Amino acid sequence: MATSLRRSRRPIDIWPGFVDALATLVMAVVFLLMVFVVAQFSLSEALSGRDAALRSLQQQANSLADMLALERASSASLAADLARLTQAFEATVAENKELTALVETQRRDAAADAETRAAREQEAQRLSQDVATLTALKQQLEAEVDRLTGSGKETAAALAEERTLSERARAEVMLLNQQLAALQRQISALNAALEASEEKAREQGAQITALGQRLNAALAGKVQELARYRSEFFGRLRDILGDQPDIRIVGDRFVFQSEVLFGSGTTTVEAAGRQQLAKVAATLRDIARQIPADLDWALQIEGHTDNVPIRTAAFPSNWELSTARAMAVVRILIEQGLPPERLLAAGFGEYHPLERGDDEAARRRNRRIELKLTQR
Repeated sequence: MATSLRRSRRPIDIWPGFVDALATLVMAVVFLLMVFVVAQFSLSEALSGRDAALRSLQQQANSLADMLALERASSASLAADLARLTQAFEATVAENKELTALVETQRRDAAADAETRAAREQEAQRLSQDVATLTALKQQLEAEVDRLTGSGKETAAALAEERTLSERARAEVMLLNQQLAALQRQISALNAALEASEEKAREQGAQITALGQRLNAALAGKVQELARYRSEFFGRLRDILGDQPDIRIVGDRFVFQSEVLFGSGTTTVEAAGRQQLAKVAATLRDIARQIPADLDWALQIEGHTDNVPIRTAAFPSNWELSTARAMAVVRILIEQGLPPERLLAAGFGEYHPLERGDDEAARRRNRRIELKLTQR
């Protein structure tokens, strides 16, 4: 009995249960840490993918901005072409006005000829009436002669009178015949003059039509011929200057960024820029030998600045700076052997930008020198 009581009072061993609980807790914590690591890894992957997508979208946006700038430049070029074609159209309209005035003069001459013809026709009608009157008188006289001849045998006095009247009538008939022949000759001359006037009017109308057709064909041929030489000029420049980011073709113009030729705020062309312009001059000299003498071409040099105003003693505004830079390029091209009468210089300041905006990239694109082969 006493032994049983002592066994029942032996202390209970809880250590194995505690170890099991602790192991279970550790496993739960490890599982949670693994879940957290996996979630963190997935989140990192998602964020990196999103960053890549954002970078791709940014690149696409930059590409679209470049394309927009090119489209704007093309629009400006098309506007310039439209202005040039408008001038050509106005010149053609002026020539057409001159031709119209010439046609109107010819029409007035034709109207005057028509009036002359009408007057001549009236004169011919009057002469015809005179001829008819004279013919009727001739017939009356001949009838009188016949009557007098039939009754003139009655008396000698009557016979003598008859002879007198007969001779007189014959003389009048001869005179009337002469007048009739003269009137017929006048009518023939009037008809010949009328036909000559009509033929002259037809020839003048044909000449005016042919002149207009030749004028239109000549204008179209000159424009196409100049476009062919311009394409060859730009193609050779592209091959010679190579693929440089600061030298490019925009529409029908060859564009040099100002940094290629000038320092900031100056009009002095640097050595590297002189080398580039020497290549341009050599290429244009080769092309100029092939251009026909009757094609009145010119190389237009345009200076452009950004929208940052400049106010110095030498350059009160961007107008003066852009014009001075264009003139500096013209002087170098003349030194390289290009004829001065084939060069045009113009300054546009900041008023014809390639790209709208106030950031440095847009301003850098807008600071440029443009070369354009055009017709004067």
